[in-house]
Amino acid sequence: MKDKLNELRAITEELGRIKGRHTELVSVYIPAGYGLPKVVEQIRSEQGTAMNIKSKAVRKNVTSALEKILQHLKLYKETPQNGLAIFCGNVSDKEGVTDLEIWAIEPPEPLKNKLYWCGQTFILDPLKSMIREREIYGLILFDKSEATIGVLKGKKIEVLKHLESIVPGKTRAGGWSANRYQRIREGMLNDFMKKVGDIASQSFKEFEDFLGLIIGGPGPVKEQFAEGDYLEYTIKDRVIGIVDTSYTGEPGLREIVERAEEILSEASVTKERKILERFFGELGKDSGLAVYGLKETIEATEAGNLELMIISEDFDWVRFGFECPACGEKFERVLDRRQAGNQKCKCGKKPDIVSEKELTEEIVESAEKIGTKVYVVSSSTGMGEQLKELGGIVGILRYRQ
Repeated sequence: MKDKLNELRAITEELGRIKGRHTELVSVYIPAGYGLPKVVEQIRSEQGTAMNIKSKAVRKNVTSALEKILQHLKLYKETPQNGLAIFCGNVSDKEGVTDLEIWAIEPPEPLKNKLYWCGQTFILDPLKSMIREREIYGLILFDKSEATIGVLKGKKIEVLKHLESIVPGKTRAGGWSANRYQRIREGMLNDFMKKVGDIASQSFKEFEDFLGLIIGGPGPVKEQFAEGDYLEYTIKDRVIGIVDTSYTGEPGLREIVERAEEILSEASVTKERKILERFFGELGKDSGLAVYGLKETIEATEAGNLELMIISEDFDWVRFGFECPACGEKFERVLDRRQAGNQKCKCGKKPDIVSEKELTEEIVESAEKIGTKVYVVSSSTGMGEQLKELGGIVGILRYRQ
């Protein structure tokens, strides 16, 4: 799953940089379980509509893109299990020049919405939502009468288990002594909390990227649960907040997330800060364990000596293919995208860019193959900005070279 998400992240970044000169970039989303014949019928209908476009060049590019999509759909006997996202259009940045390209993506999670759009940019929000934040937080909504266990995946809340208790209310049954009734009630509540804790602990342990747990509820039972020994210690140690809610069940889980927004934000920021502090700490004390820059970090990866790789969200190194219009010389260079327009051929003339390949996916895959942990961090903080100035990619070695 992690490899697929990294691949999806790289391709959405690539598609997000493409800007059409006109409204001639086509996005098609086919939801899981949707019949391909219906999609083909709609695309053919859109071809007819596109014939009314006034601009001859735009009309040709849109109809050609739709035809290319139709031809690609013939490769599928049925809609892939999670649906299909297709992007096609003229990606040339030169007026009057056509460079028609197509991308077909089988997402790692089921697509739910059907979409056709033709514009100056590709529609990427459904795919971005799958990779926005893959870190997982546990949610437990607790009340003496019920409990709901769920997880927060990015912006999606998923209910894992709902349990009803048989703990009686505080009203004492006739003929029972107050003390005896209270002991029975407390014993039943304790059993219920133990059951919830066991199920929650087992559920959360199944998530590789489980980062923290938030407990909520409308009454005082949530504090009793959080403070007691009902959760496995590895899960209990990850409790990052306790919040009051007005609701129970699934609406209560949504309320937990809304009320814990600051807690979740701080948890993410704290994790990022600790990672960067560790790197800059190693760099500052000149331990020999910190490497920075593309060349040095890649060499450490290839040597199998990179424990941790940190990449800026603004990392944008690309393998460019150039061709000189003056002498015909062809060559490749690995550059920060900002440097691409400053290149010169050995004859002194400015070359044309004829190809480009993102390096992020390739770098991450190489790192993960040797067991290196990879973190992508923002550039909105002081340390994030420093990371960007160091080339946008750094690492911590397993041992000094």
